Amino acid sequence: MHKPSNISGDPRRVMIFLVGLPGSGKSTVGRQLGRRLRIPFVDSDQAIEMRLGCTIRTFFEREGEAAFREVEAQVIDGLTLDGPRILATGGGAVLRSETRRNLRERGYVVYLKSQPEELLRRVRNDAKRPLLQVADPLQRLRDLFALRDPLYHEVAHCTVETGRPSVGNLVQSVVSQLTLHGIIDPQHPPGTDGAA
Repeated sequence: MHKPSNISGDPRRVMIFLVGLPGSGKSTVGRQLGRRLRIPFVDSDQAIEMRLGCTIRTFFEREGEAAFREVEAQVIDGLTLDGPRILATGGGAVLRSETRRNLRERGYVVYLKSQPEELLRRVRNDAKRPLLQVADPLQRLRDLFALRDPLYHEVAHCTVETGRPSVGNLVQSVVSQLTLHGIIDPQHPPGTDGAA
């Protein structure tokens, strides 16, 4: 896998983007990874809600998915322009080709891959996820997986299977991939030379 051109050789601008289905652990892993590497962490859904002035679910219900995806694409475009940063993206961010291109070209993309049955166990009681407020959330997750899994693979520089390991083990798996591909030097974390 090639290293994204804009971050090679400049540890102050390391950009790490996490993609995956709802409940795959992007925010949890991203937050811990940010602490470990001393890189600022941003959750795109939180940034979107700040811009909208309401919850994503409320906006989704009021304006529909197409309007939400437009705002999401604009917010992610801005968040991928300057680093260092670890960015957890929403599960559907990869649906737009320009967003996939921006993610892949501007940073190192990690796909946190989870099976639908495992995801349901994690998100079963989460009422904040508009796409899962349906009679059969498992079938919805299976449909989302079938549609999005190829797109996650298309955009990702590496894939980490989430399964049931602890958050610490998942973070270590991501760090190992980042080290293997020369994105970070564990002896000199990106956030240590005053860039934050």
